[in-house]
Amino acid sequence: MLVGDADMRQALAGCSSVAIVGAKDKPGSPVDRVGRYLIESGFTVYPVHPVRKDVWGLTTYANLEDIPHPVDIVDLFRAADNCPEHARETLKLSTPPRIFWMQSGIFSFEARSILVGSPIKVFEDLCLMVEHRRLFHAD
Repeated sequence: MLVGDADMRQALAGCSSVAIVGAKDKPGSPVDRVGRYLIESGFTVYPVHPVRKDVWGLTTYANLEDIPHPVDIVDLFRAADNCPEHARETLKLSTPPRIFWMQSGIFSFEARSILVGSPIKVFEDLCLMVEHRRLFHAD
């Protein structure tokens, strides 16, 4: 699904918290660059990883359901075959996020299908950092 800049800007406007699924702070990795950008841009970031306990100096959660606060965006850095599982997990949250975001190179028809009919907007094959910077910090 193609989304115009106005729709994407509207979806992202007012978002202040992000759960980064697949978070790790390995220097130079895409997830590390995006996570650090979001933190520096003022987002409240909740790293999610089943094993790591301290990513970016932040409490890291084993899964989305462990996060004690609602999040606006679920940002996935996982292989496409894991996305349906995370879409189902997202639907179980007591407060649904506004956005389910699959990073650059990640497409999942099944995850998208799972979220159809929910209020959650789905973006895929886009970098949250690149799009946020382009839409909100362009000179």
